[in-house]
Amino acid sequence: MTAEAVDPAAWTCPVPLRDSPTVVMGHGGGGSMSAELVEHLFLPAFGEAAAAAAAAGLTDSAVLTVGDGAARLAFSTDSYVVRPMFFPGGSIGDLAVNGTVNDLAMSGAQPLCLSTAFILEEGTPLADLSRIATAMGEAARRAEVALVTGDTKVVDAGHGHGVFVNTAGIGLVPDGVDLRPARVRPGDAILVSGDLGVHGVAVLSCREGLEFGTTLQSDTAPLHELVAAMLDREAPGGNPDVHALRDPTRGGLGASLNEIARAAGVGIEITERDIPVPDAVADACGILGLDPLYVANEGKLVAFVAARDADRVLAAMRRHPLGRGAAVIGTVVEEHPGVVVARTAIGASRIVDMPLGEQLPRIC
Repeated sequence: MTAEAVDPAAWTCPVPLRDSPTVVMGHGGGGSMSAELVEHLFLPAFGEAAAAAAAAGLTDSAVLTVGDGAARLAFSTDSYVVRPMFFPGGSIGDLAVNGTVNDLAMSGAQPLCLSTAFILEEGTPLADLSRIATAMGEAARRAEVALVTGDTKVVDAGHGHGVFVNTAGIGLVPDGVDLRPARVRPGDAILVSGDLGVHGVAVLSCREGLEFGTTLQSDTAPLHELVAAMLDREAPGGNPDVHALRDPTRGGLGASLNEIARAAGVGIEITERDIPVPDAVADACGILGLDPLYVANEGKLVAFVAARDADRVLAAMRRHPLGRGAAVIGTVVEEHPGVVVARTAIGASRIVDMPLGEQLPRIC
């Protein structure tokens, strides 16, 4: 084949680039294998049906203009397969509600309603299912979101793991709110809302053979009210210029920063000593050889804010119960676009790469 006969623009790889002919756990871990699965299998297979989503950038929720443009809705869906189903501070039930509420909140939306769908393994105790459903109802009431429709399927014993939950959500995006990776610019301050790695270590602490004495509780919580406080248009000085938000769930903070850097075509520099990691999380990660930057969270967010408004947004976060531990951890830069660099405690630098898969599978 001659060079003239090759049209690189027409090339499409039908399978992920990793050398595996089958699905592996890493494909669901929120790292580079997940991204390759979407880019090289799903998007080509979906074709024109997914063209708008691909052009807008793949985020946790899509913002849709409805009717004559008078309303903008955020729409999101997610599935939850956490093991075990009950863990310190929560369960798969409240995790499913809070997770989808937070996906909507990262677009600046106020959640309106959720759907709920269950895949149940034959033989699962109804008492466990009742606990999960009750937790979902309580979480929905706390978030002031309606559970409006759903579905139930049962699979044979041995072909599931108790209960899997899927939720989809719709929220209303207020006028003037525009949160998306493409708006991130060099000079932006990078903020996190509090201690990182808590959820992942809390779940890990109760898995068989992995107990290490931690008393951590999962940080699962709905973040839409915190986001509303950050975006308060009535605040003195006018509407704070928040460019993008992300909840660092699968793949943790490291994956979220890499996703934003690549989507926006910018570099990111963070300072490790400024990142709030509790001693219990650091100790557990040290024992197991894990990096806290890649441990999942379920009640935290990372924000990209215009430098001039960083102090105002930080103060607003700290006034909210879910943002009391908020901190500035870094800056967006022009150098090394698409790459995240961390300044270590001894003054050296290291690259924080996109994780391949997930350090701790089945965390959410």
